[in-house]
Amino acid sequence: MQIPDVRSGWDNQISTVKIGATDKEGGTRSATISVGGETTLPFLHFEGSTPHRPVLAMEVWDVPPQNWPSVARKPIEDVMDNPAQWAQKCEEEYEPDLLCFKLKGCDPFGQDKSPEEAAKLVEKVIDATSIPLIVWGCGDDDKDNEVFTLVSPAAAGENCLLGTITEDNYRTLTALSKADGHKIIAESPVDINMAKQVNTLALDIGFDLENLVVFPNSPALGYGIEYVYSIMERTRLAGLKGDRLMAQPILANIGNEVWGTKEAKISEEEKPEWGDHRKRGPMWEATTAFTYLQAGTDIVVMRHPEAIRETGLMIERLMENNSK
Repeated sequence: MQIPDVRSGWDNQISTVKIGATDKEGGTRSATISVGGETTLPFLHFEGSTPHRPVLAMEVWDVPPQNWPSVARKPIEDVMDNPAQWAQKCEEEYEPDLLCFKLKGCDPFGQDKSPEEAAKLVEKVIDATSIPLIVWGCGDDDKDNEVFTLVSPAAAGENCLLGTITEDNYRTLTALSKADGHKIIAESPVDINMAKQVNTLALDIGFDLENLVVFPNSPALGYGIEYVYSIMERTRLAGLKGDRLMAQPILANIGNEVWGTKEAKISEEEKPEWGDHRKRGPMWEATTAFTYLQAGTDIVVMRHPEAIRETGLMIERLMENNSK
């Protein structure tokens, strides 16, 4: 049982979720990552504790990303044909806390890669890296159920974060995660009641809410971010007030959202008054991340190395305890 920090005026503590497993724990990761555990609102160190800093994950795809703007592709263009090398480069050169391996190639309306191919690629990424992993499906319910049936056991022992479950598609991945020792991402539209419903469904079939991270969708700066901010803030407030169905760490997946905006990808040749897009794009992503961190996000999935660097520096500053 978690005991609230005595300094905090809140009734409850956010769950702590650990991702990754070391050799002693049956995995191959060099270290584990823990998120959550807060007894206060974001970075209010004078009021309670934030035992684990927010963490940053970098995207890796199983197929070359043809629709990424050139600014986002450039840092990985020499390895984007090889997911294992891509993952290895991200870990060694850009130093994220986690890697987020997205199985985009399994989309039945795209390359329609088989579950067998996906499982083999996940194994290769595991072998090529040492930091904890998020494994994200293609978004098609039926295909994700087929894919994770092989991917989950292929990564057994690594304590990955798998996603996502939704109100309409939760049974298969929840059962697999429980059997193979993984954590899961619970996805919902921007609706706090829907988020609560997804968590309730997972709980009803025996999944421990202490092993779950919530994902309420996360649009980019300038595209409805203020409303999502309010949803995240309400989620965190409910959790701290004692609602165990809302007391989970929060994830924001912003790479795809940010790099689809005109502000991030239009060049200065088209909009000279907007300045250098090579700087503007990463800063748009970093500013989006800053906003979600203030709303209570514990994991931010990002795309550009410079955005990750700037966000990491901001996290260091926000984690300074000025209450002493």
